[in-house]
Amino acid sequence: MRTTFMANESNIERKWLVVDADGQTLGRLASEVAAILRGKHKATFTPHVDTGDHVIIINAEKIRLTGNKLNDKMYYRHSNHPGGLKSRTAGEMRENYSEKMLELTIKGMLPKGSLGRQMGKKLHVFRGAEHKHEAQKPEVYELRG
Repeated sequence: MRTTFMANESNIERKWLVVDADGQTLGRLASEVAAILRGKHKATFTPHVDTGDHVIIINAEKIRLTGNKLNDKMYYRHSNHPGGLKSRTAGEMRENYSEKMLELTIKGMLPKGSLGRQMGKKLHVFRGAEHKHEAQKPEVYELRG
């Protein structure tokens, strides 16, 4: 009799992958990276277990936005004080906080709750072409499309 495979911490094998964001569209890159962080690209995917790989994104400042999103798309945050709403355009975010922009987009596509936060910790975003995870011997990952 066959049984259904259930992944757990003892039989998960994690890789380190490098994704180059140069010229990639924000949403398309984010959805594919979110699936990798979640582990959906593996045959051993189990919904209630973090089976995903570590993802290093380089060249975050060279991400592409289509249409007029650089001027129209807004990012909001609040200081929890009255009148404390702060906003930035996507152009400002890409110019000054490109790592944060990618992190917000990708983490918004992960499950909400403790499992999603655990998956989000495996995301490493860097502004330029250099990263500090060479010791993990990351493999280059080519995005589809």
